[in-house]
Amino acid sequence: MSGRGRSAAAAPADHRRPPVLASGGLLVIHSDDQGRTARFDFTTLPGPTPFRQSLARLFAARCAPAGTWRSVKTSKGAWWAIRPFTQFLDAHEDAPQDVGDLTAGFWNAWRLSLAPRAFDYTKHSRVAGLLQQDPRLPHAVREAMAKRFVWSARGERAYRPEEFRAIRSAARRTFRPALQRIRENTRRLEEWRAGAVGHGTPQWLLGEALDVLARTGNVPLKPLKSGGMRAVFRYRAVLGGTGSLHTWRRLYLSRKEAAALGVLIAAEFGFNATTICELAVPTVVPDSGPAAGLIYRLSLEKRRRSGRGRFESRNVADMGADSAGRLLSEALEATAPARTALSPRAEADRLLVWHETTPHDGQNYPGEIRIGPFGFGTDERATKDWGRSVGLPGSPMRRLRKTVNVLYRREPGQNSQDTHDRVYVLPEPQVQEAAIPVIADGAVDAWQSARRTVFQARITQQPDWNHQSATCGCVDYTNSPFGLPGQSCTAWFLMCTACPNARVTPAHHARLAHLHQALGSLRGALEPAVWDADWAEAHARLSDLGQRLGDAVWSAALAEVTAADRARIDQLLKGDFDL
Repeated sequence: MSGRGRSAAAAPADHRRPPVLASGGLLVIHSDDQGRTARFDFTTLPGPTPFRQSLARLFAARCAPAGTWRSVKTSKGAWWAIRPFTQFLDAHEDAPQDVGDLTAGFWNAWRLSLAPRAFDYTKHSRVAGLLQQDPRLPHAVREAMAKRFVWSARGERAYRPEEFRAIRSAARRTFRPALQRIRENTRRLEEWRAGAVGHGTPQWLLGEALDVLARTGNVPLKPLKSGGMRAVFRYRAVLGGTGSLHTWRRLYLSRKEAAALGVLIAAEFGFNATTICELAVPTVVPDSGPAAGLIYRLSLEKRRRSGRGRFESRNVADMGADSAGRLLSEALEATAPARTALSPRAEADRLLVWHETTPHDGQNYPGEIRIGPFGFGTDERATKDWGRSVGLPGSPMRRLRKTVNVLYRREPGQNSQDTHDRVYVLPEPQVQEAAIPVIADGAVDAWQSARRTVFQARITQQPDWNHQSATCGCVDYTNSPFGLPGQSCTAWFLMCTACPNARVTPAHHARLAHLHQALGSLRGALEPAVWDADWAEAHARLSDLGQRLGDAVWSAALAEVTAADRARIDQLLKGDFDL
C-alpha cells in the first residue's frame, strides 16, 4: 500500500531486479531505498586484476539487498577508501595478486603508509572490513588488522553559548522572512481560489500566477530564443519582477533557506545531518489539536544500527513560540506548497523540500534526489554554502549536534550512553571547565566529611587539661571551634571527639570504649535514617580511636569499664547533660 492508502502497482511479469555485479565482475551497481543509484567501475582502479575482482565481489555483497550498506552515501565513502589501497598495491612490484596472497607484512606496510588522523583511520577500517569477509584471507593478516590503529582526534569543540545563539539567530534571519513570504502568498492564493478577488484586477492576475506556480512549480513562462524561459509579460508587473524572489520563491523555499531550517532543527533537537535530510513529515498524535496543543510524532532512523535500535519515535509538543513543536509547525507550513505540488509522489512525505532552477545551485550534487525543480533534505554542501553566506567557515551541523546533546539536552542523541560519554562528553573542554568547581566542591565535602568521621581529639599519656567533660578532658573550654571565641563551649559532649581542644588519656579509654559499644547497640534499635543523622559520625570517630589505640588496648579498655562509666554514658545518651 502507498502512503495514501492506494494499492501499489504490480511489477511487470518480466521484471527482474537489476544485477549488482556486472561487466565481467568489475562493475558494481548500488541502488538504495531512497531511490538513489551509484555505479562503481573497478576497471578504473589500479592494481592486480584478480585482487580488483575480489574487491568488487566483496563490495557487491555489501551493496546487495541482503548486504549491510543501505545507503549510496555509505558505498561511496567505502569506494574512496578502496582507491588508495589499490594504488598502494599497484606501486609495489611484489604486491599480492589476490586476497589469499596478502601477508601480514604487506598489510602492516599499508598501515604505516597512512597518517595518524581520522580520515586515514576510516580508510584502514573500511578496507579491513571488506577483506575480512573473504574466507581466503590468512589468519596472520586478520591478527594484524585487529591491532589498534592509533590516530589523533581532531578535537572538534562544542560552540560557546554566544556562538550558539549567533548561529541560531542567523538561521532565523534566513528562515523567518521565507516563512512570512510563503505565508502571505499562500493567503493570497487561497483568497483567489475562494473567489474573494475581483476578476481582472492586479490581485486577480497575481492569484492566477500563484495558482499556476502552486500546480506546476513555476509561474507562467514562455520560451526565449536563447533557450531559456521567462515569466509571461502580462504577469510581470503584478509579480514585481522576473527574479526568483518575485516568482517561484513566493511559495517555495530556496536551497539555502531549507539549509537554514535544517540548522534550526539541529539546534533544537541535536539530530545529525543525515537524519535531518531524511526526516519524514511528522504525524499529529490523536486527540491533540489547536485547542489542546498539537503533539507531533517524529519517526527517526539510525542507519548504522540494526535490530530494535534502528528505529525510534519522539513526541514533540507545540506549546507556544519558544517550544520545539512550534518549529515543526513552521517547517510544515513553509514546505506545504512544495509537497502539494509534488503529490502524490512518495517523495512528498519528506519534511524538507526546496526549489531551485539555477544550474549552479543544487544541481547534480552527489547523492541528491531531484524531481524537476524540487530537491529534498539538506546535505553538508548546502549547509556549508549557507554557513559561508552568513560568515561561518563551513557547515555548523556537526558542532551543533555536539553542542546540543552535550551542553543542553545532556543525554544521548541516537547514540548509546557509552558513546555519548566517551566520544562527546568527556573530551569537550566546556564540560571539563564546568566540572572543575563541581569536583572542587566534592573534594571539600569529602574532606569535611572525613574530618567529621575522624577522631580529632589529642591522645596523651598524662593529663594536661583544665576542664573535665562527660567523655574526656578539655584544655580550652572558652575557645571552642564549635562556638564563639571567649564564650563557654555549648557543643554536645559527643562532639568532644571531633574537637582538637579535647584530650584523651588512658583514664578515658574504658568510658569511650563503652560509649562506642553503646552506640553500636543503638544501631539495631533505631531506624537507619535516625541513627545515621544522630549517632553515625560519633560512632565513626570512636571506631577511628579504637584503630589508633589497637585491638588489644581497646579490648582491655572494655574489660575495665566501671559502674560509674556505665552510669555516665547512660546519662549522656539519655540527654541528661543537654543544656
